[in-house]
Amino acid sequence: MNRHLHADIVIIGGGTGGTAAALAAARMGRSVIMTEETDWIGGQLTSQAVPPDEHPWIEQFGSTRSYRQFRNGVRAYYRDHFPLTPEARANERLNPGGGGVSRLCHEFRTAHAVLLQMVAPYVHSGRLTILTRHAIESAETEGDRVVSAVVRNRDTGSQITLTAPYFIDATECGDVLPLAGVEYVTGAESQAQTGEPHALEGEADPLDMQGFTHCFAMDYVEGEDHTIERPAQYDFWRNYKADFWPDKLLSWKGVRPHTLETVQYELFPGTDRYSLFHYRQIVEKSHFVPGTYASNATLVNWPQNDYWLGPVFEVSEEERAKHLEGARQLSLSLLYWLQTEAPRPDGKYGYPGLRLRPDIVGTEDGLAMYPYIRESRRIKAEFTVLEQHVATACRPDGKAETFADSVGIGCYRIDLHPSTGGRHYIDISSLPFQIPLGALIPVRMNNLLPACKNLGVTHITNGCYRLHPVEWNIGESAGYLAAYCLERGVSPRAVRNTKPDLEQFQQLLAREGVELSWPATRPV
Repeated sequence: MNRHLHADIVIIGGGTGGTAAALAAARMGRSVIMTEETDWIGGQLTSQAVPPDEHPWIEQFGSTRSYRQFRNGVRAYYRDHFPLTPEARANERLNPGGGGVSRLCHEFRTAHAVLLQMVAPYVHSGRLTILTRHAIESAETEGDRVVSAVVRNRDTGSQITLTAPYFIDATECGDVLPLAGVEYVTGAESQAQTGEPHALEGEADPLDMQGFTHCFAMDYVEGEDHTIERPAQYDFWRNYKADFWPDKLLSWKGVRPHTLETVQYELFPGTDRYSLFHYRQIVEKSHFVPGTYASNATLVNWPQNDYWLGPVFEVSEEERAKHLEGARQLSLSLLYWLQTEAPRPDGKYGYPGLRLRPDIVGTEDGLAMYPYIRESRRIKAEFTVLEQHVATACRPDGKAETFADSVGIGCYRIDLHPSTGGRHYIDISSLPFQIPLGALIPVRMNNLLPACKNLGVTHITNGCYRLHPVEWNIGESAGYLAAYCLERGVSPRAVRNTKPDLEQFQQLLAREGVELSWPATRPV
């Protein structure tokens, strides 16, 4: 039986941006329905198992108030529920996992618990309805408006028709866009289209997208053997070498992304090589009373399990399934290689004590609930952010483009991983930037907003707009925008293009703790 549910705002996708959008809209008193394909809300922070990638000033400024509440909530969760050592408990800026990628590495079930706490008042009051394990199946439009979306329960197959005055696409791949007939782009634009120095010199390639990664968590128990069954595609991945890579993918050789020079990695700290275990470590057992954790634990999102043999959208279902399974097999093959064949500093081979940790990612097979998707379909927007607006080399005054319609800020290098078009890293310096409202406004559709990587950016600028605090800000601003439009009876397009409305909306964002501009900073 097809049920029908109605709300002020329907959010398709419960990832980082979707959750932030739901919080914002519910905080403004609006009824919200949010769907999510997996068991966990939070996306990059939880179901995709990616420790937060953040900028150097994150502890002082450069995020929304609610993102800071999330970060504070993670630390509070450990203080309130875990037997920390006195030293760890006294550390106001505790990094529970001790990883090098972020000042706040932590377990993903911790992040999920904190997000559930943040949405709890709105869920308990009935203002926010969350439908986990539901994926969008179709959408209906009338003219330039979305009128309904049908989602299907992944377990029972039952359908729900969702209606609302406003819809927000917070899916990882921009799945609402083609279903609703929204104008969008994919892949790599050409220099002729955008004028970007690092865009393609020839024709645009809509299927040239950043590689994605199926992450997994593991720890290490010395003296034990936790070797997994040999993966079905192990022989392929054991021998695979891309033309642009310095060695086989399953090796300790990689490249320094911004120079492309060869680097040597190692598993554990203790040598002069960079430790991949430490890179995204999510449990540092020394922060806890002895016996709490058997060992440190880490998240494997490394160069060796980036998958770039093909995209997972804008292709047939058969092709999508092939690449999703290929990414799973690559990650399992990396683990098996680490356990059995990886060269060790002591001259031996393999670390059989490496243990896959399904409990940490909340799955049976030990891989994250959902692959880490770095690049989405992107709306054709009223304004598109280009490399020329944010790249350090393009900005002789040392400042990113100033956007009068700013609805937030972000900061990250323009960081593109090897692509499905066989292109190498693009990793270039950028300047702390703003998020223009124009990038959230589709060129035609009037009641649909993007909430994550599907805003008006290019293949190039997606590389700095895709990280955790930026996606959160995009989603939060989209949630506030939909609520503001409902309250005032105006369209998102009118808010951007009518000075009094834009000023009042920006004042609302500022009151709610959304930073709209940067203090003096430096390139990253």
